[in-house]
Amino acid sequence: MKRILIAATALAAMAATHASAADEATLKRGEYLVTIMSCTDCHTPGNFGPSPDMEHKLGGASVGFFLPGLGYFYGPNLTPHEETGLGKWSEAEIVTALREGVRPDGRVLAPIMPWTAFASLTDEDAFAIAAYLKSLPAYEHAVPGPQGPDAAPPAPYQAVVLPDGTIIR
Repeated sequence: MKRILIAATALAAMAATHASAADEATLKRGEYLVTIMSCTDCHTPGNFGPSPDMEHKLGGASVGFFLPGLGYFYGPNLTPHEETGLGKWSEAEIVTALREGVRPDGRVLAPIMPWTAFASLTDEDAFAIAAYLKSLPAYEHAVPGPQGPDAAPPAPYQAVVLPDGTIIR
């Protein structure tokens, strides 16, 4: 009986070690994908400036976009903060937003978010991104919600240049 207990304990320890290694590999893959997909460009305070706030990486934009006919959009906080980030979103909901462009509340993401480019992510890669985002330190930072094209911009923004060279705002 003692041998069985020792063997069971050893197997449990090996399984836990394997799960931790798999989790670490998944998080590393998620971090890699978030990096090459340039998520920090639109979702980090100080984005588009000389000194992005990488201490609060993916904590939400401080500069948004103006899209002609649509309005002002600011990259949201992607950290797991319960009130201002993705803390209440499940990993499956994050994956749906990434690949289908739809938030848990049903709102469709602004076209500046390249979800159509992410639509073909494999389940493994999409869930690695979601796991990585959920692993970040929670950062309390609310960004302005979307505003219509006739609203006053709630924070600094970039204008969109149309293909014919026309600068909008």
